[in-house]
Amino acid sequence: MTDQGTWHDAAALSALSEGEPYGIEIGHHHIALYRVGNEYYATSNICTHAEALLSDGMLDGCEIECPLHMGRFDIRTGEALSSPVEIDIQTYPVRAAGDRLEVCLPA
Repeated sequence: MTDQGTWHDAAALSALSEGEPYGIEIGHHHIALYRVGNEYYATSNICTHAEALLSDGMLDGCEIECPLHMGRFDIRTGEALSSPVEIDIQTYPVRAAGDRLEVCLPA
């Protein structure tokens, strides 16, 4: 547990391929996991524009493109980068724990 929330087991590091978003559910949270080089990121998996799954989108560097209307978000900050998306997505802290990736979610 941290001041921000609780750490949860999310996925095996080996399940995360470079440039391939990976969708999971932890409780009622829909999470997208990403691997960019040796770095890992986690965001909400639901586009703020039309509720498409971002894990079905294209990852280009640190930008995820929604598969529905091609809006883009920065996976490091959650910032909405291009029309039609205007509302940022939630990002979550991640950490490697052995061969697993953990995500910190709000309590």
